[in-house]
Amino acid sequence: MAPALAQPMTCESTASDPGTRPDLLFLAHRIPFPPNKGDKIRSFHLLRHLAGRYRVHLGAFIDVPEDWQHAAALREWCVDVHLEPLRPWSSRIRGVTGLLRGEALGLPYYRRASMQAWVRRKVFAEGTRRAVIYSSTMAQYLDGPEFGPVCRVLDMVDVDSQKWTAYAARKPWPASWLYRREGERLLRFERAMAARFDHTLFVSAAEAALFRQLAPESAARVSHYDNGVDAGYFNPEHNYPSPYADGDLPLVFTGAMDYWANVDAVVWFAREVFPRVLQAVPAARFVIVGGRPAAAVQTLARLPGVTVTGAIRDIRPYVAHAIAAVAPMRIARGLQNKVLEAMAMAKPVIATPAAMEGISAGPEFAALVADAPAALATIAIEVLRGGLGATLGALGRNHVMRCHDWTRTVQPLTDLLERGT
Repeated sequence: MAPALAQPMTCESTASDPGTRPDLLFLAHRIPFPPNKGDKIRSFHLLRHLAGRYRVHLGAFIDVPEDWQHAAALREWCVDVHLEPLRPWSSRIRGVTGLLRGEALGLPYYRRASMQAWVRRKVFAEGTRRAVIYSSTMAQYLDGPEFGPVCRVLDMVDVDSQKWTAYAARKPWPASWLYRREGERLLRFERAMAARFDHTLFVSAAEAALFRQLAPESAARVSHYDNGVDAGYFNPEHNYPSPYADGDLPLVFTGAMDYWANVDAVVWFAREVFPRVLQAVPAARFVIVGGRPAAAVQTLARLPGVTVTGAIRDIRPYVAHAIAAVAPMRIARGLQNKVLEAMAMAKPVIATPAAMEGISAGPEFAALVADAPAALATIAIEVLRGGLGATLGALGRNHVMRCHDWTRTVQPLTDLLERGT
């Protein structure tokens, strides 16, 4: 349950700690537990990795009330946890002040005096000299010459400014103007932070290369570390009960269904691609798995062959018993966890080029990638009829086992922290 009135909460671990590990400040725009959506998966594995080497002091926001129940679990990895509520309406009002100040709206949205006071206490009163900042909007808490002695590594994950610019191209006015403005102002902030911080990281080589082009003045201090996947958890050899009816041939999409890029993807696939598939393969089903489905997603359940599950405890049975996963992203930044998880489950992934960005699994996977509705439908039909799937599914599992193990992917960040102190 959430604390009374969901006030800021600070708690220190009572677990014994020899104090031999150095202290590290970790700031995240969203509580990094449980790892049940894209950004939280990366931030959780980052936190777990850092906790094995440092005494982690975590500062984060909670935007979903039910996440307050997970606060105590963070003590397993953190010596100190400071959590603040992110109330949507008041945060949006704060965000509007960015219009008056000429800054990106996301900055005041995440700006709190109490969080800033906690950060300053950690740095100036307690002497913390290492910091990892997860997402660009949290960088404002360590911006300023007084933080110069702190080794500051910023994990931007994606070039978020370009996401807003891409949204602008698909929105009518005045939303298109607002999104374009957000992209421009946020890029200005991203460049400023990259210039002032010790190092800036991204989720893929492609995102890092893009940012070097946009911020050439910081190119020498920009790199990346790939997302990983827990191949033991996403294991096709486990025995999962089937959630599907006998005779169904399911194509599954997994993800947070209140996220606009996911909403756009499933609406487009359900309306432009799947009817062609269903006509050729009447047993085909398009199953959309993910919590908090937007109204546009819920409406899709009225279409023939389409199911919208809403929130579920475990996505693995849905992936394990699907014929294939689909990732029809038209707007995507970085590396898609849904693709890695499906590959770990040895499932073929029918995807658009945007969804496969950052995943260099080999040229054979190109047979499952297309961006035109007719071409994507043709691929899905072939997979459902027994072509391509099994071989590429096994290759996908092998690829993530080799190239996307969290222990190896996160190690470069530790090297940067030690090099900078």
